[in-house]
This record gives sequence, structure tokens and C-alpha cells, in this order.
Amino acid sequence: MGYYPITPSTEVAERLSEMKAAGHHGIVMIPADGEHSAAGICYGAAAGGGRVLNATSSQGLLYSLEQLPVQSGTRFPMVLNLATRAVSGPLNIRGDHSDLYFALNAGWIILLAKDPQAVYDLNLLAVKIGEHPALRLPVMVAYDGFFTSHQKRKVRVFRDAETVRAYVGEFVPSGDALDPLRPVTIGPYMNDPDLINNKYQLKLAFDAAATVIPELFREYGRLSGRLYPMMDAYRLDDAETALVLLNSSSETAKEAVDLLRREGRKVGVMAPTVLRPFPAEAFRQALRRVKAVVIGDRGDSYGAGGGNLSLEVRAALKDDPANRTVCLSRVYGLGGKEFTVEDAKHLLEEGLEAAASGQAAVSFDYLGVTAGSPPDVIPPSVQWAAPPLHVEEVTRHHAHVTVDVATGRLLVTLDPFWKMAPTPSRIAPGHGACPGCGAFTSLRQFFRVIDGPVVVLFQTGCAMVVTTGYPSTAHRVSYIHNLFQNGGGTLSGLVEMYHERVRRGELAHSEADEPTFVMVTGDGGMDIGMGSALGAAHRYHRMIILEYDNEGYMNTGSQLSYATPLGHHTSTSPVGSFSSGKAFHHKDTLQLFAAAHLPYVFSAVDGFPDDLMKKAAKAQWYAKRKGLVYGKILSACPLNWKTPDDGAVSVVQAAVDSLFFPLYEVEKGKTVITYDPEALGRRRPVREWLGMMGKTKHLTDPRHTQVVEALEAEVERRWKRLKAMHAHPDL
Repeated sequence: MGYYPITPSTEVAERLSEMKAAGHHGIVMIPADGEHSAAGICYGAAAGGGRVLNATSSQGLLYSLEQLPVQSGTRFPMVLNLATRAVSGPLNIRGDHSDLYFALNAGWIILLAKDPQAVYDLNLLAVKIGEHPALRLPVMVAYDGFFTSHQKRKVRVFRDAETVRAYVGEFVPSGDALDPLRPVTIGPYMNDPDLINNKYQLKLAFDAAATVIPELFREYGRLSGRLYPMMDAYRLDDAETALVLLNSSSETAKEAVDLLRREGRKVGVMAPTVLRPFPAEAFRQALRRVKAVVIGDRGDSYGAGGGNLSLEVRAALKDDPANRTVCLSRVYGLGGKEFTVEDAKHLLEEGLEAAASGQAAVSFDYLGVTAGSPPDVIPPSVQWAAPPLHVEEVTRHHAHVTVDVATGRLLVTLDPFWKMAPTPSRIAPGHGACPGCGAFTSLRQFFRVIDGPVVVLFQTGCAMVVTTGYPSTAHRVSYIHNLFQNGGGTLSGLVEMYHERVRRGELAHSEADEPTFVMVTGDGGMDIGMGSALGAAHRYHRMIILEYDNEGYMNTGSQLSYATPLGHHTSTSPVGSFSSGKAFHHKDTLQLFAAAHLPYVFSAVDGFPDDLMKKAAKAQWYAKRKGLVYGKILSACPLNWKTPDDGAVSVVQAAVDSLFFPLYEVEKGKTVITYDPEALGRRRPVREWLGMMGKTKHLTDPRHTQVVEALEAEVERRWKRLKAMHAHPDL
């Protein structure tokens, strides 16, 4: 399993991680640096002759999308769980089907699980279906994010693993890249007419799937007592109006059908169990006698006059000369908007009206929207900062920067803290961060000495989510959001647009007018976002990347990040009899960016405000004159570090004094340690720092001594390298 956490599919990896730590399964779980890499891990593992599993949602599916046709085009089976979710932007983490619809043309079998029991059953069926010799296809099991993925229901399971093993059978790879006696070429370059023939073979496999899947459903029904039909048709025998829905909402609609049936209204519900191959004939047969059908889509195909399900049902019915069914298309439930029994009744009543009149009053519409006032000068997804800051309010020149003639490095003197205190914050109070969150203390200190206009980009993460809950915003300067994987690219585009508009004379320019562009990242953003950020660094855009490092994906429930230290407990590196926490060392992002030969790289913590603010002043100076700057601030997360809300200062101090998080800067290639606890006689053991957090309490147990010793050795190794670079001008 190659995986990457994204809400609401993350719990799949979390539960499997817990089971792995307890020794309940032998799945090899590989935490990827992003969903694109996770998809590549799965493809590589499948090509290596193994069974493969993954789980994702929303942008995660879209980020891995280019890999999906590779998996199907080379005919390697695997199983992907999709906990369906709204697609950004703007950002929304609730359930709809807009991500699922992007995958319809990927060449994957798609099964639909309407409840937790179906999720269990269809995952077993997915293995059997995908590995069928007539198919050899990857299979997606899609279920509604939060509505189903987080539902608590009793589920019938097989008592022993042997029953399941016997059912799915031994895996027989179609091609194995690990067999030296039978070398294979996987994914060759294809010219005309080979590619069209390859795709025709894929088409033939889907033709076969229309026959194979019902057979396998019947076989599973005999084994389990649960028979899944290609089409779940509820009270359709004499129905004049039918409502077609996918997954969990179809269960809600059944209640509405029962209520209307008591009133003598002839209505029913249809819900396909298989979306690919599309059950066109099942729709034609079921709807032949239905006068009107309402097709509900939890996603829109913008500009096409309906969502994808609606378009495909209507196309299927067109091929039946005997069908005269009036079709109504409705988009509902986007972004997790509840779909109630009353909503289902409303749609069925619209269908009954069309059945009585023989035509649809409105063929396509949305259900449950609120009409707003027309936009005047900005798009509806853009908000004005309130209350906005005037540049004069924050341009206080609290930091005085000069160039040392002898070394060419910067010297910074700061105003007294009392003089800085009245300076307004660029992030207003009232955000929704957890008590004790270190991110906003750090950001307040950083921006305290930044003069002039500022434009910020926040990648997805805690700091983004808790400051921009629509319709409010805590940002008093211009702010833009993009996802983890593309913050660096997005801000670099904005920076270059600024300079181009200045060049064209469209914007006034002076040193005082020029904005400081800052990308704020954290919560694992330098994993999935590392490629984009390093790309911006190599291009030398005049901007600052500022990372608040809280050692995990805190915004999605404290999963392991590449920033998580060795041995630390997270929801995807739990501690158990077979696990001591995270299994590998944390990424040294400071050295990665220093290796890009940036003009300035620094580390800081908010407990050393003088050090942090001097480095902030240097960062602005270099970003406005030379090129990209990268800074990393250790940011306390009491909730997931499992420390008291007011304990951040002592824990962060211990991290610095133990040299886990050394304070230094790399200025024009020269490394300077700005705080040396050894020289001051303040160095503390790494074990002391570990003992201060609940997430590392297990490391005080002698059973985990080797893990602690490995972390201590790595901390010492990195510190010695830093001291050598500090001492030698050419390192």
C-alpha cells in the first residue's frame, strides 16, 4: 500500500497502521510524499507481481489522475478506495461526487458502496474482479465521504482470513518485473496503429466485465448471503416516477419513496452498484415503463446541461426506441450539503408533475441553492480583507539593516520590544487555532519587522483553515490559497506578474511600494509541496517561503510527515508490539534549500524573538533584492504533541537545547550558528526533550532504546556537520 493522507480517506491508512503496529496484518505500508507518488508506488508494486491497495479523496485523486490510465492501460490490477469529496476551489472537505466524475474515463472498473457493509464486501469483490483473467483491470471502490466513510454501523465479516484467502485465490501476475528469467518490457512506446489496438483491448475487457461482474456478484452472494445487483431498484415494478441517485443518498430516498407510497403515489428509486462499465441496459430495462425520471448528480459537468450520471442515463435511454421517459437532471448535495428525506420527496414530486404533464417544466437545475446578489467587481469566491491594514500602520522600521563591508553579510539591529508592541498584526485576532498553537505567535513575530505591503499565500494546512472560514477572514493583507503541491508555483507566478506589470507601467513602483511576497507552509507542506517549492527556489523568484514545522499533518489528524522525527507516535505511525513509531528520520529541509544556493536560509523559534525577528528582517532584504529565501520555524502543536496548552515554551526550548532543532542561518553560502547551547553550557540530552511530550513517552521505555539511540546519533551527526560548516568559510 502506497498512501498519502487526505480527508476523509485518511482513516483507512490510520486504521491499517494501528493494525500493523499490533501485528494483525502484513501489508507493506509506504507513506508517500504526495498522492502522485502514492499512485506511482502502487503501480511499481503491481508491476513487481503483488497485490496493491490505496485510498484517497478529492484533490488527491486529481493529483494522481495521470497515473490512473497508466495502471489500466498496462492492465495491472489493484484496488483503490475513493472516499468521495468535493473538489477545490474554493476548498471544501465534505462529501460529493465531483472527484469520482473525473475518474470516469481512466479505464478503471468503478464499484459503488452505499453503506459500510458494501464497502467491506466490494473491497473483497474488487480483488476478485480486477484479477479475473478476462479483465486484468484496476478497480475503484467509491463511497461517500463522511456520509459513509465515517459512519458507524454493524458490519458482517468473515470469521477467519482463510475464508477470504480461499475466495480471492492466489494472485497470478500477468507480468512480473522481478523475474530475471522472464524479462518483460512494461509500458512500451506505441505508434499508430498499436495504441488504438491497445485501447480496443481495454474496451473488450470492459465488454467482458459486463458479464463477469454479475457472475462474481452471484458467487459472492452464495458465499456471504449478500447478493449485490448491478442495479439496486427499489419499488420500481409499477412506478410512474423514479429517482436515480448514487450511493448513500439512495438509501435516504427510499424513506421518501415509502412515505409517498403510503399516499398512493407510484414512485421508486434506482442506484447502480457498478458505474464502470456503465449499466446502460439495466437503466433501459428498468425505466422503459417509467413516465418520468429524476437523475440526481452530486457533481456537475459544467456547461453540459447536467452532471455525468444524468448525461449517461439520458444517452442510454436514447438507444431504446420504445422509451418515452421524460428526464429531469438535478445537481444536489455539493460540498457535503445534507440530502434529506424532504429533499428526496421534492425531487420525486417534480418527477410526478413531469409524468402527469408529459414534459419537464425545468429540465436541468440545482436543488437547494440560495440566490445571491450579482458580483460587482470581484468573483464570489474572493473576499475583501476586513479590516484592511494601511501600509503606513505597519511600516514602522523596527529593524535597521546594514551591509557589513568586510564580509558582505547583513547586520541587523532591532527597536526595543516595547516600541514594537503597538504595531498592528497582519493576521487579525479571532482565528480558530487550537489553544497553544505556535504558528500564529511565530507569524506575528515574523511580520512584526516586515515593512511595506505584504502579499501572502498560504498552502492548505491548519493556519489556512483556521483563518479563512467563509464568509470571514482573519487576513488584513492580500491573501491567496493553493493546495499543498503547488504553493511555490502559484506564488512565483504572482511575483512575476507583479514585476511584469511594473515593467509595462501598469503599477507604480518604488522600493517602498514593492510588496514582500511570503508563502506560508506547514502541516507537511514541504512533503507534497517540495517539488514546487524547490522549483521556485531554483528559479530564484523574489519571495519568501516560511515553514511552520509542527512535525506532522496536523490539519488532517496528526499523520506522519517527512518532518516527523524518528520514533514519534502519529496516527499513521502508531506504537504497538510491532512498531516503535515513525520508522525513518525527519527531512532536513533547511539543507535541501541551502543546497539550492539561495541567498538566505534560516531556522528560528518564537521563544527566541530577537533571533527570529533579525532573521525576518534579513529575509525581507534578500527577497526584495536577490532572490528566494527559505525559513523554517519549529511550531508547537500541543494537541498532537500531547503537551499542556501552555507548555510550548519549555518543549520548544528543550528541542533547541538538545540540538534536535539547531538555530542557524546560511547567508550567501556561509553557515553561522546563531545559538550554541554547547558553548553556553546549556545542552540537554535528546531523551529529556522526548520525555516532555506525550507522543514520545513510549521512548522512555527500555524496549525502544535502539530507536532513541538512533535519533541521538542522527542529531549528533547533523550538529557536527553544522559546526564544521560554521567553522569553515568554504563549507
